[in-house]
Amino acid sequence: MTTIGTPLSPSATRVLLLGSGELGKEVLIALQRLGVETIAVDRYDNAPGQQVAHHARTITMSDPAQLRALLEAERPHLVVPEIEAIATPVLEAMEAAGQIRCIPTARAARLTMDREGIRRLAAETLGLPTSPYKFCDSLAELQAAIEGTDEGGVRRPGIGYPCIVKPVMSSSGKGQSKIDGPADVQTAWDHAMAGGRVGPGRVIVEGFIAFDYEITLLTVRALGADGQVATHFCDPIGHVQVSGDYVESWQPHPMRPVALARARQVAQAVTDNLGQGLDGQPAGLGLFGVELFVQGDTVWFSEVSPRPHDTGMVTMVTQWQNEFELHARAILGLPVDTTLKSPGASAVIYGGVDATGIAFDGVADALRVPNSEIRLFGKPESFVKRRMGVALVHDADVQHARVQAKLSAARVKPRRA
Repeated sequence: MTTIGTPLSPSATRVLLLGSGELGKEVLIALQRLGVETIAVDRYDNAPGQQVAHHARTITMSDPAQLRALLEAERPHLVVPEIEAIATPVLEAMEAAGQIRCIPTARAARLTMDREGIRRLAAETLGLPTSPYKFCDSLAELQAAIEGTDEGGVRRPGIGYPCIVKPVMSSSGKGQSKIDGPADVQTAWDHAMAGGRVGPGRVIVEGFIAFDYEITLLTVRALGADGQVATHFCDPIGHVQVSGDYVESWQPHPMRPVALARARQVAQAVTDNLGQGLDGQPAGLGLFGVELFVQGDTVWFSEVSPRPHDTGMVTMVTQWQNEFELHARAILGLPVDTTLKSPGASAVIYGGVDATGIAFDGVADALRVPNSEIRLFGKPESFVKRRMGVALVHDADVQHARVQAKLSAARVKPRRA
């Protein structure tokens, strides 16, 4: 798609986002800067992306009838899933019928909407190194998966302790916990059931990997001058997660050359597969957030999102084209540039209170931190641990940037209005 029309006119290039939180909001802004007419869809009114898009729509995206009706009414040129809880069979059926073009593909949306599809693809189809894992549908199955079973007098070992339990479908680490021993299993199961994106269901239990660090490798599939798909990599992003939820990130994260080469190999293998179209040929364009564990020169695949990643918000101060601009350019068939502009860091600003329409004090003080920027997402409802904003700092010294980003974030004081 190299021709772009005029928004709100018959020639408009129309892009519809399924999910319009803080990441979707930045994608929408990037698209609008390129003259695209945008449609922001979410499950609740006044989501961050709906506040900036040309059109706002509110539906239950996991409801097949509602999703199909919306897509048939809007007839966008591109459909861009930005969350996991979507009725992906509708996307697959409409893509197969030529009714929509899904980013990167409807198949990729289905495979990555839950941890089971993407883990089986990575480990069982592509043969990539991952932690040992099992899927469980009940507390009893979880217990057996961890501790092993006796079958016909034969002892079958389990995952063992410590291990990690996650709902197969959740976002931002919700429902994830570490199990150190038998006493933690019931609590972990209950936490996973409460944290699943679409309610109680299936979990994955993973063996614990004593990695040195974890990274996000932003990987971009974009068209080159020859019209062929080329893969581009951003510098590695280091991050800290608490209970699976991102709290700070920085770029670049130093890696040994062999480890970096292996990380790129893993990321390209996954994204090449997810980019396959209906005929098996490379098709899917866009940015992917590939999460990896690293120990020395050994790299394990963890997860992948076929869209901008929360840890990648740091790129708003570190790259000439941030992850949202890269995604927008790639899906439109435009050239991309993953060059680093400056080292930098991000730190999350939490809501701190359970309330609607909160206010933020201390923003001026936060911005007095040298080289800092603040993004307040505009979410209409706050929770104590809901991500309501992010502080960003660029600095030649990435460690100093981390300290300064956390200082800036701490100066923002959310309160009830």
